[in-house]
Amino acid sequence: MSYAETPAGPGIPPGGLDDALLKVLFAQSAVGLLVLDPQLRLVRANSLVEGVGTEEYIGLRFTEAFRLDDPDGSEQLLKQVLAGEGPVRDHLVRGRLRHIPGDRIFLVSAYRLDGPDGPDGPVLGLLSAVVDVTERERARDRETALAAVRDAVGGSLDVAATCRAFIDALVPGFADLAVIEVVDEVLRGADPPVGPLPPDTPLRRAASGRCEAVERDEVIRGHPVGGTRRLPPRTPYALAAADLRPRLVPLTAEPPWLDADPDGSRALAETGAHTLIVVPLTLRGAVLGLVSLYRCGAAEPFDEEDVSLAGTAATRAALAIDNARRYEREHVIASTVQRRLLPQAERHQAAVETAHVLLPGRDSGCWFDTIALSGARTALVVGGVAGEGLQSAIAMGQLRTVIQALAGLDLEPEEVLARLKETADRLAHERAALPPSDSLQGEELRAGCVYGVYDPFTRTCTVARAGHPAPLIVGPDGRAVPLDVPEGAGLFDTDGALFAPATVTLEEGSVLAFCSAELLADERAEERITRTLAHPGRSLQQLGDDIVYALPDDTRSAGAALLLARTGTVSEHRVATWDLAQDRTTPATARLLVRDRLQGWGLDEDTVDSTELIVSELVTNAVRYGTPPLRLRLLLDTTLTCEVHDGSTASPHLRHARTVDEGGRGLFIVSSLAAHWGARHGPDGKVLWTEQDLPAGGAD
Repeated sequence: MSYAETPAGPGIPPGGLDDALLKVLFAQSAVGLLVLDPQLRLVRANSLVEGVGTEEYIGLRFTEAFRLDDPDGSEQLLKQVLAGEGPVRDHLVRGRLRHIPGDRIFLVSAYRLDGPDGPDGPVLGLLSAVVDVTERERARDRETALAAVRDAVGGSLDVAATCRAFIDALVPGFADLAVIEVVDEVLRGADPPVGPLPPDTPLRRAASGRCEAVERDEVIRGHPVGGTRRLPPRTPYALAAADLRPRLVPLTAEPPWLDADPDGSRALAETGAHTLIVVPLTLRGAVLGLVSLYRCGAAEPFDEEDVSLAGTAATRAALAIDNARRYEREHVIASTVQRRLLPQAERHQAAVETAHVLLPGRDSGCWFDTIALSGARTALVVGGVAGEGLQSAIAMGQLRTVIQALAGLDLEPEEVLARLKETADRLAHERAALPPSDSLQGEELRAGCVYGVYDPFTRTCTVARAGHPAPLIVGPDGRAVPLDVPEGAGLFDTDGALFAPATVTLEEGSVLAFCSAELLADERAEERITRTLAHPGRSLQQLGDDIVYALPDDTRSAGAALLLARTGTVSEHRVATWDLAQDRTTPATARLLVRDRLQGWGLDEDTVDSTELIVSELVTNAVRYGTPPLRLRLLLDTTLTCEVHDGSTASPHLRHARTVDEGGRGLFIVSSLAAHWGARHGPDGKVLWTEQDLPAGGAD
């Protein structure tokens, strides 16, 4: 029942209540009201619908009066209301009004107007309530953009990724075009210059972006990402970098400053940019770069509220970029230290071919080494200190130096790791004793190491490990060789258990892969690496590269070390071995044997004489103080090695004999003639060995 059918009461004419309600509603309503006929043409509007209540709009269709972005969708929705499918409440539409510049956002509700016969009779039209919520939605969009910046910026310690995240957070929700430029030296980790920014300072474009509505992107193409430029003088960009204040710049009136930057002026004109916000990236008075934000085409121009948001977002970006810069600088320093502490070139080994791959990344504490040992043996080492930064690189250098010194003592692999752990324990105690204010005091130390020794004469490899993966071995036939090495405690663990070695006999041409833990992070890593190594015809460097190519992407960013070794033997033409009698005449016999062999190898007379004297002293010492069996071995490689084996475990000591002493000068003479000398022990006795440098040209 309509109001016209309701008894009006004394003194109220029929229909008078409806007329009064309609008059008050259109005159005093807090929202804009529109009356549309069944063809969705405008019949009446109140004054709150700004600019639509004029006579020129009467008779226009709803979608024509408001010039909607999606007229078909909105008209279909209104037709559904006319068809009786229910009212529409609080539907957001975007459009423009003829007399008001820029995009507007409206909240629309629509209700069907039934005639006197109710829903079964003819439809009179629609009543639509329209509220301009442009400012409310813009404020919400600003909050959304700022929240996006807070969420996206600051999660990475990479300057380029930080700048990219900043641009993605602002485009297209806040700006149609955005460019972020960073002082070139800052990108390389240098301290940012104190403002004002000198006019000739090169800025490198770190990131840029545009919305889909901007068809031409000349602003970005003119200065591609990675390119550098110097700010044109007497432009908003240069002024913002000079006084460190943001600028809101309209671009529609051909301002005179565009003449100072003709290339930029042409690009701006072609993109249809009509407003610019330029904001300096500043932090504690220092300038890191510049942010330029553009709105183009039909987008609403920037206003002062947008400038405030852009300044807040730029402050967040500047802090994140500075954090990333500091990390980048420390990472560069740590990587440099790591590189200087690692072997600078492949070292020649007597019977082992080696190659390595060092992947740069966050981990600056991984290391590798190949160490030549006496008797043509080779020590193969890979280790790592957990963490990143300069302190990890320093700890790595300390451990690597210690392990090199221990390797020179001819200790077994398990003994080397046991003594290395003692050094690690001392380093941990030193760190724990730091003042509480020192950031390192509470930082946990973790490190692991695997140490293996390959002997080409027995073709055995003995391995021990401390909190580190065991090496992978592939035979010359391409099949994996099992090596069950018990895992010992990490170098900085409190567990004091001993390290247990494992020994495997290898065929000539077998390949060993000593990997840092990052290369074996996933469950299929071992299978992937052993499958790659099963190609005996490829060089070790090619195999190492193939292993890297097959790595998951996340592994490559962590940093890792890989040491490959292909086993061999010593040529029989370069080795001479004699079993000698435990007799007083043996030194003389040894001298004759040595002279004959060295002359056969074509060595010079000085080397022959020196070697004769060395062998004579070593054999004499073994005859006097040692026990059978007595064996002499010469090994010719880049150096000349002499080894005398006997069954005694007692080691001689170097003594400085007095003038009146009749003995005690043997090892002193040996140490004077040899570049290196030492003793190593085994289950069947000891070996005294010397190494002599060969003159240029070596053997024939």
